[in-house]
Amino acid sequence: MITKLDQMFDALKGKQKKKIIAVWANDSHTIGAVNDAVEKGIVEGILVGDKNEIEKTCKAENIALEKFTIIHANSDVEAANMAVKMITEKQGDILMKGLISTDKYMRAILNKEAGLLPPKGVLSHVTVIENPNYHKLLIVGDVAVIPNPDINQKIAITTYLIQAAKALGIEKPKVAIIGASEQVSAAIESSVHATILSKMGDRGQIPGAIIEGPLALDLAVDKESAQIKKVDSVVAGDADCLLFPNIEAGNVFYKTNTKLCGAELGAVVAGAKVPCVLSSRGDSTLTKLYSIALAALMAK
Repeated sequence: MITKLDQMFDALKGKQKKKIIAVWANDSHTIGAVNDAVEKGIVEGILVGDKNEIEKTCKAENIALEKFTIIHANSDVEAANMAVKMITEKQGDILMKGLISTDKYMRAILNKEAGLLPPKGVLSHVTVIENPNYHKLLIVGDVAVIPNPDINQKIAITTYLIQAAKALGIEKPKVAIIGASEQVSAAIESSVHATILSKMGDRGQIPGAIIEGPLALDLAVDKESAQIKKVDSVVAGDADCLLFPNIEAGNVFYKTNTKLCGAELGAVVAGAKVPCVLSSRGDSTLTKLYSIALAALMAK
C-alpha cells in the first residue's frame, strides 16, 4: 500500500510506460514535470504546443529535446483539439494541461463530437493529499469540477475515489461521506445523500469499499473524536477517502491543507476515456509530477 506520494514512483517501476500528451506545453513547469517523469522512467512524453517556444524553454532549462516527441500547434485551442484527437486514436494514455486555461482545456475534453467523455459520463476531480499530520494519504473529491453534486454525481465521485485508492494499493478503501454532523437529518440534503451512499455501500451497489456517512470531518480523521462522541465505526479516524458535500467544502479543505498544513498533492480528472491532469498553472513542478504519477497508476 502506498502511504507517501513519492512511493508512486517505485510502484510504477517495471510497469509498461504510459504515453502522456501535454497540451500547450510551452512553459518550464509543464516541460519540467514531464521531463522528470520521463527521467524516472514512468512515462513517454509528447509535447503539443508552439515548437519554437518549447525548444527555447528546453534550452533555457537545459533539457534535451530528444527526450520528447514534439508536435507543433499554432494556438492553445488547436493544441487541445490535436491532443484530444490523439488520445481518441489511442496514441496516448494520459492527457495533461499545460499553459492553457482550464475552460479551453475542459472544452476540448467535453466536446460532444470529438471529446473524451463517454455517453452519460461524469467528470470529477480526484486529489490525493499527503498531510504531515495524518498517518496516510487522503483521497478527496470533488474540489474543482462539480459545484453542487446531486446523488448520481456523488455515486460517480465515490466510485472514482475508490478507483484511485485501489490504484494506490488500498484493497478495501474506507470512504467517509463528509457532513456537518454524524447525525442523520432529513432537513440537510447532504446528510440524506450520505445515508443513501452508506447504505448502497452496505448492499454492494457501490462495491469494493467500506462507506460510512454522514461523518463530520473530525470523526473521519481523528479516532479520539470518534471515541469521545461514542461513534463506533471502522472508518472513523482511519478514512482513506473523503467525499465532500459540495465544491466549497472540498476546495476549502484542499487549500487549507496546501497553504496552512504544508501538504503535498497529486490530482487528476477522472471519468474521461483517460485520466486527465488538471494542475493549476501556478502549481509546482513537484505537484505536477505527482499528478502524472497518479494518472499513470490510474490509466488502463
